This record gives sequence, C-alpha cells and structure tokens, in this order.
Amino acid sequence: MSANNLAAANCTAIEKPNSKADSTAPAGVPVIDYEGSGYRQDFWEGQGREYEDAVERIALQRLLPPQGGRIAEIGAGFGRLADLYLGYDQIVLFDYSRTMLADAVRKWGHDPRFVFVAGNLYEMPLAAGTLDTLVMVRVMHHLADVPAALAQLQPLLHRSSTAVLEYANKRNLKAVLRWLSRRQRWSPFDPAPLEFVAMNFDFHPGWMAAKMKNAGLRVDERFGASHFRLPALKENLPAGLLARLDSRLFQIGGKFPLAPSIFVRTAASDAAERPQREASPGEVSPAHLFRCPSCAAHPLAATGPTQLQCPSCARQYGQTDRIWDFKLPA
Repeated sequence: MSANNLAAANCTAIEKPNSKADSTAPAGVPVIDYEGSGYRQDFWEGQGREYEDAVERIALQRLLPPQGGRIAEIGAGFGRLADLYLGYDQIVLFDYSRTMLADAVRKWGHDPRFVFVAGNLYEMPLAAGTLDTLVMVRVMHHLADVPAALAQLQPLLHRSSTAVLEYANKRNLKAVLRWLSRRQRWSPFDPAPLEFVAMNFDFHPGWMAAKMKNAGLRVDERFGASHFRLPALKENLPAGLLARLDSRLFQIGGKFPLAPSIFVRTAASDAAERPQREASPGEVSPAHLFRCPSCAAHPLAATGPTQLQCPSCARQYGQTDRIWDFKLPA
C-alpha cells in the first residue's frame, strides 16, 4: 500500500466542532493521517520525484520573503522544505502526524529556532496574528473542507504577513485533453472539487479563487508549476534542467493555469486594518504563541517549562521530545 493510500485508509473524523469562536470547523470532517506511514521513503526518497521537489523549491524561493520573524509550514511532514526557511528567526513545523514530526526533529531538532507542533488544521492551536509568513504545500489536496481550513489559517496573518498556498489543479492540460478525447467522464471545467481517490482532491482555479476571496484572502500572485510532470521527460532529462525550464513558465502558467500544481501568494484582504506583530519571536513565550484548540482561549497558562493549561476549559497540553502536542482526542 502506498503512503497516500495508507494515509487515506487512516483518515479520521472530528467528532465535534471547536468552540463557538471556531464554529467554522465542521463536525465529522475527515482528516488524513500519515501517522506511522512511510511517506518520506515511499513517496520522496528514491522515488523519481527530484523534479517535483526542485520545481516546488524554485516556486517557493520566488514567492516567499527570504527572511523574517516567524514562519510556519502547515503540513510540514518530515521537514522536506525546512531548509528554505533558515532566514527566519523562528520556524514552526506543524503537522497532524507525530511520527512525521519526529522525523523532522531528528533532522532539525538541533536548531533552537525550530518549534514542532502536532495538531489538527481544523482546530488550529496557533494564536491569531502570530505569523509573518505561512506556507502550505501538498496539503490542500487532502482537505475535505477547504473553506473551513482557510477560515482557520487567515486569522494567523497580521498586517504585513504573506501566505503561500499550493493546490492541485483540476483544469490541467492532461485532464482537458483526456476529456476532449472522451477518455474520462468528468469535466475539468466543472468548478466542483474532484475527489479522484479517497481524501485526494483536485480543485478548479476559479473555485479556489472564490473560496480564498470568501475567506478574506487577497491573491497577489499566482504561478503554474510542474508543467513537465511526464515520465518520458523525467526519465530522460535532468531534474534540475526540467525545473529551470518549468520556472520560465511560472507566470504565464499563473495567467493561464493548465499545470497540475498551482501556487498562490496571498495576504489578508483587510491587512491595512490589522495590527502589526508586536513582539519579536524570541520575546514570545509558548503560552502566548499558542491558543487552546478546543475553546480558542488565549493566552494559555504556563504550568511548567513544557506544560500549558487553558485558563478557560482547563485542558492541558505538553511538549515531549521537542513536539508540542495539541491534538484533541476524537
């Protein structure tokens, strides 16, 4: 069983929504779980995806501010892209899977700038306005409720924040050609999300743009990426060359999105009305960086060096082996 299929088989559901302050998190929304999977070895290492890795890195390098205070990658997994964030004062790697984060700790745990957080995207434990930069790559295609997820991410941004989000494009060239030649039933022009296997979704660019706007996110730039995701090309041309050629199509691929992967650089639509981040990352304690994912209370109370307690609902959260655990019981 592949890592993707294993994770889909392990998908769980939230039994109840967050507090009244977070009523956008729907009851019963499924969450894909890579706990215990071999995602790093089964999908990335030695699996012929050097081109995809290279092109995603180029896209992020062009869209992300190269340095700043605090950056968080949502769905960071084992920290594949973490070396791109070393210009930041604090780097938060957030994922649902504790075992994936344990891999990230083994690679990056020596660096005190890294904060490792296990949690549910639909029950976000990061406090509002805490991020200078937010990154989410190869996560959107696993989200069963995109509007609810975006509603959790948007409040994390302050006046000067940047968010770079990636999603799988339903209206890609291969799908268009297959549909026109009647080799597939579903239309790539239908705006509704396509779940092609369990918990794996492709999204129409128009549909995604509308959902981002509704969530209060302003799209400032859009790239199309991975235009050359074809076995014949990947097997016969160096990954670095393909990625460089692909990068020349980023902007036109954003205007006419036919690539399988779309990157967008966004900011809060009401950014001018939001406060700036008030303190540098080094001055912010975990009690102020996090909020209670159950009732949204903030700040939390520090009851020890690695223990936090919600002053409202009394839930306790702790750090073990460098990982802060905010996953709520099902």
